[in-house]
Amino acid sequence: MRKEQKPKQAQMRARLAAAAAKIMAEDGVDDFALAKRKAARQLGASDTHSLPTNEEVEAELRAYQSLYQGDEQRERIDELRQVALDVMRELAAFKPYLSGPVLKGTAGRYSDIDLQLFSDDLKALELLFLNRGLPYEISDARRFAGDEARSVALMRLEWGGIPVNIAVHAAKDERTSLKGTLNGRPIERAGLAAVEALVPGVGEPDAID
Repeated sequence: MRKEQKPKQAQMRARLAAAAAKIMAEDGVDDFALAKRKAARQLGASDTHSLPTNEEVEAELRAYQSLYQGDEQRERIDELRQVALDVMRELAAFKPYLSGPVLKGTAGRYSDIDLQLFSDDLKALELLFLNRGLPYEISDARRFAGDEARSVALMRLEWGGIPVNIAVHAAKDERTSLKGTLNGRPIERAGLAAVEALVPGVGEPDAID
């Protein structure tokens, strides 16, 4: 729990939240920590006790998008969710879940799609992309299942011109709460049926480009 802040600290914290939200909305920054650092530099804030929480920045982001981006942002969300659904349908055998700003409804003009897959057969996934003629980049990252660190493969590719980031987790972790950091909050995610419910006028799966 945060200690009660002095008026100047509280004012700076609010200004930082608003500035970070604008950076995320206008510059396509999806990383809360990066947006807050940029906002702090812009405002000359050196007091780390004034930094807002991710939840405070997200609230400001929603307000900014509603006020300044309105229909454009809603249309972009619908577009990204449709593309995410197309990818998830194609990768249904790998237990796909949508996460990140596209799921939360805070994605902006330049946002990527973030997916989680749960499979022990990474080679089969790579073969699928190769057979589809989809170039991809692959790297390693660390996630947490409870308090236990996990090494996951991160795959990045483009689907219909939209960047897609795929974190490939072990099959056993599908029913586990996953976190980006040890002390972070569980990553929100939605399975195929839940994403279908989010997409207006869902029909038959689209063919891959």
